[in-house]
Amino acid sequence: MIKIHREGRWIVLITIVLLLAILVLTALFLPYQVTYLASALSLIVLILVLRFFRVPVRRPFLDDLTITAPADGKVVVIEKVEEKEFHIGPCMQVSIFMSVHDVHINYYPVSGKISYQRDHPGSYLLARHPKSSELNERSSVGIETPHGRLLMRQVAGYVARRICCYAKEGTQAIQGSEMGFIKFGSRLDLFLPLDTHIMVLPGQRVTGGVTPMATFK
Repeated sequence: MIKIHREGRWIVLITIVLLLAILVLTALFLPYQVTYLASALSLIVLILVLRFFRVPVRRPFLDDLTITAPADGKVVVIEKVEEKEFHIGPCMQVSIFMSVHDVHINYYPVSGKISYQRDHPGSYLLARHPKSSELNERSSVGIETPHGRLLMRQVAGYVARRICCYAKEGTQAIQGSEMGFIKFGSRLDLFLPLDTHIMVLPGQRVTGGVTPMATFK
């Protein structure tokens, strides 16, 4: 049985009610050919919604020195940048793009103290746009670990209009546990210490909480 994430339960329920209403109306007032077509389309829509809000069963990769993928998706950016929000300075940015077919749960990539959390209003550029990390609506979470500090940034995209961040300053992040959720296609940025050993390549697909992204020195 598919487990539905709490952020999508009402959406799934409303979707089911609307689809049932459409099927009843087509069956009562339209030819049977239209009813068959409506049934097929309704099933496709329901499957897509259930896939989007599904909660996968997976065993997180747990290791103090390893930074795991914070989300499912494709690695679209690996580059050296200057990070000023959390004062990491020169660092490595690794970004993951999540399509509508990916699980949209966001996971803590490391365990440590959450010492920073901010929500920023902004635009809704395409999540693949190079400036989306700075200009789009976003939520930033800074984590302190014994091996270094990192910043994790949820970025809204052109379709994504709601970022859910569960992180609270002063609490402990546990590697592989839920940090938040972004509704519909979007991206997630990691800003890592410059001497971090990156273990992924551009274009590589990763699994949240499971795929090792990098290791602390």
